[in-house]
Amino acid sequence: MRTWIGMIAMACAFSVQAAPKVAVADLAYEARVEQYIHTISAQSDHQESYYGASGSSSHEEYETRNSYIEQTELRRFTGDIKGEMLRTGMFQLVQGKPYTASSKGDIYDVIQRIKAGSFKGADYVLFGTVSDIDFTQDMNELANTDSYSAVLALTLVADFSLINTRTYEIISAFTAMGEAQDTKLVNGRDIHVSLNRPRVVRDVSKALGEDVAGQLSQQLGSGGYEPSREPAQRNNLPADTPPVILR
Repeated sequence: MRTWIGMIAMACAFSVQAAPKVAVADLAYEARVEQYIHTISAQSDHQESYYGASGSSSHEEYETRNSYIEQTELRRFTGDIKGEMLRTGMFQLVQGKPYTASSKGDIYDVIQRIKAGSFKGADYVLFGTVSDIDFTQDMNELANTDSYSAVLALTLVADFSLINTRTYEIISAFTAMGEAQDTKLVNGRDIHVSLNRPRVVRDVSKALGEDVAGQLSQQLGSGGYEPSREPAQRNNLPADTPPVILR
């Protein structure tokens, strides 16, 4: 009996060790930053004459506009990616070193970041880059009524690659998306409309995590992953009900 228990314990330990260690990098993105500078330069001209001192002053104004690309990481959308990856049972997760303003090098040069030890202890790095992020807020008139629908929506699209930290081979690549919206019915008497922005961000993060975990599960040979919840409702209006025939 003890022999069987020992064999089972060894098998369990081996299965845990066999799961590859993955570091999930925060989503990389670039933003164009506009900088406006307004400078006033004062000048004076002082002269002396027979009747006394006289002088004048003037100033010149300069305006400059500079634009540059700032590279950074989005850290609010990877929590659910990690959670859903753990739910698949296919991976162990290790914490990588985040990219900061003081970091040297290109944020998109993941190979250099691996060589620099940013993902120490990881067998693979899940590296994602934001390809599109869109926050929209609309007010739509409802026909034949005095009401409107106020909509706050967010869509996030990112490209992912799972990279071997030893060979730099890409073993999985895909595009994932998360989207959600909050909708409220209002009329002309409503002075202020409050849409739930935090909930929209949360739902997008959850949807993105489920999409990432699902595609990793399919591409790496384990198709048994199921999302932890029903897909998020696109609005908070009541669900449609089947028609009823009145007699």
